[in-house]
Amino acid sequence: MIVLDTHIWLWWISNPDYLSPPAQHAIDLAVSEKGIIISSISTWEIALLVEKGRLELSIDVRDWVRKTEDLPFVRFMPVDNTIALRSVNLPANFHPDPADRIITATAITMGLPLVTKDDKILNYHHVKTIWN
Repeated sequence: MIVLDTHIWLWWISNPDYLSPPAQHAIDLAVSEKGIIISSISTWEIALLVEKGRLELSIDVRDWVRKTEDLPFVRFMPVDNTIALRSVNLPANFHPDPADRIITATAITMGLPLVTKDDKILNYHHVKTIWN
């Protein structure tokens, strides 16, 4: 099982060529094991980017998310109280972006690696990451 960062979810669905070989391999393995986790905060983040005109999808964002929800190997993880509290109390210095904090806290709480290309997360040694 793995957790996908928001940009990885976008790339996996829309531009899989952007994924590194290790990221693509981890995703392929997780698909076969029905173990892809996406934080619900990523849905918020994508909808916000679409609303602000910083992201354009080929279909309505609601339909785009619904298509992912329909995949049998994907599970959306809600931001529960444990994840919310952990995101505020991440060990060491972690950058202040709320979505990144919640996604990272989700991976830590679930004990799963996080697939990301975000250098701020890749350099944060308190969560296992997959990219290179």
